[in-house]
Amino acid sequence: MPSFAAVQKHLAALRACERCPRMHRPAVVGRPVVSRVILVGQAPGDKEPKLGRPFAWTAGKTLFKWFHGALGWSEDEVRDRIYFAAVCRCFPGKRPEGGDRVPAPDEIAECAAWLEREFALLQPALVLPVGKLAIAQFLGERPLLETIGRKFSITYRGHAVDCIPLPHPSGASPWHRMEPGKTLLGRALRLVARHEVVRSLRE
Repeated sequence: MPSFAAVQKHLAALRACERCPRMHRPAVVGRPVVSRVILVGQAPGDKEPKLGRPFAWTAGKTLFKWFHGALGWSEDEVRDRIYFAAVCRCFPGKRPEGGDRVPAPDEIAECAAWLEREFALLQPALVLPVGKLAIAQFLGERPLLETIGRKFSITYRGHAVDCIPLPHPSGASPWHRMEPGKTLLGRALRLVARHEVVRSLRE
């Protein structure tokens, strides 16, 4: 496993990144956690840069409620035990018609280098992509009905890793609050709780 200092150094470089001119800096990063579990979100919203942490607002409250129900961990415990990453680390800005802008393919490609470095550093045993954009980076584009509630053995940039996708906890999406999404989410969270690397964190 890497040293805590190596993770801190990586996050300092990430915070200073200026590769994507259309993105709103600074980059939003999680705690410098040495963990073999990586959670990959989509991109921060407008509140996260101000609050200085990923999943800091409404979607985060839902996400941490899921983890508390499945693992019994508080928000602080989740942030201390799981490394938080994202497809894009900076807020993309708003669309003229309203809502957050979806990161462009070139922005996703630029930011992927940071995630590749994290996989090389942490050598994770489990990745938890949250939301369609994140899931697509690991499994390609496919319906949530075919991905949520299942565990996949994948290779990402040369690293063999288990992948358990989760839906996005956005309040704007009813998918995880309606059937069959509700049942599939429960199944996915049980798979996370039973995973060997997560069980080792709970002991």
